[in-house]
Amino acid sequence: MEFASPPLVRPDAAIRLIAPSGPFDRERFEAGVAFLRERYEVRYDDPSIHSRDGFLAGDDERRVRELRDALADPDAAAIVAVRGGYGATRILGHLEVAEIRRANKWLVGFSDLTALHALWGRAALRSIHGPMVAWLGAADDLARAQWVAALEGTHPPIGELSSLGREGAAEGHLVGGNLAVLASLVGTPYEPPLTGAILFLEEVAEAPYRVDRMLTTLRHAGWFERVHGVLLGEFTGCVGKHEVDVQRVLADRLGSLDRVVLSGVASGHGRRNRPLPLGARTRLDARTGTASFL
Repeated sequence: MEFASPPLVRPDAAIRLIAPSGPFDRERFEAGVAFLRERYEVRYDDPSIHSRDGFLAGDDERRVRELRDALADPDAAAIVAVRGGYGATRILGHLEVAEIRRANKWLVGFSDLTALHALWGRAALRSIHGPMVAWLGAADDLARAQWVAALEGTHPPIGELSSLGREGAAEGHLVGGNLAVLASLVGTPYEPPLTGAILFLEEVAEAPYRVDRMLTTLRHAGWFERVHGVLLGEFTGCVGKHEVDVQRVLADRLGSLDRVVLSGVASGHGRRNRPLPLGARTRLDARTGTASFL
């Protein structure tokens, strides 16, 4: 499967901010916006973006309207989420693959934004799994520089990865994101396009037995039979009362697959959260322990 690449984002380009999931800290938001305005024209719907409805950043209608407005903005080169949390899966049924493809814009985010990345994937459109506005508000200079480089089209190879699966190499388009969100998409019309893919997985604050259960769900659903390889990011704070290390769970559930499985990417809910180009042709090499974006 070949993914289309939206036009590269240039300095001074317009970017549109959205809050499709949970509410966010205003101070970190303002710090992130201030950083983005040093390089881009930043647009968002104020005060609507600050809406709160329990654990959501406003009701479904508000969040769908905000995303649709961002998609329809003729000048916006990218749509950047403010924060994850929960709520993106609730709005999937209000959006059409065709309108995502027509808009031809980058989506940037991670965590709960995995649900929207899957929709971008179904539109065969590339997107960026990476930090969001509130995260950037507290990020250091290196993390911010990596984010800008990724948004503007630079994705260097990743080395020093560990192999959990078979030897050899594998290639495919990169899909995935947060494990819990992906597991919630199993059996729905919103699964990412898996056939021939490299599946990226990361997680935060889930007990190892829950990680085991979610990986087992993906196994039962045949996801790992459809992909060419698996790339593992960080499993941050995944501890539990049974004294089972999450790395043991990953090795147990994924090590027996007849697939290339590489782990150790500093991407997910950790301090670094390296941006990844979802939809890009990706090569995993177990011999050299590298992931390259072709």
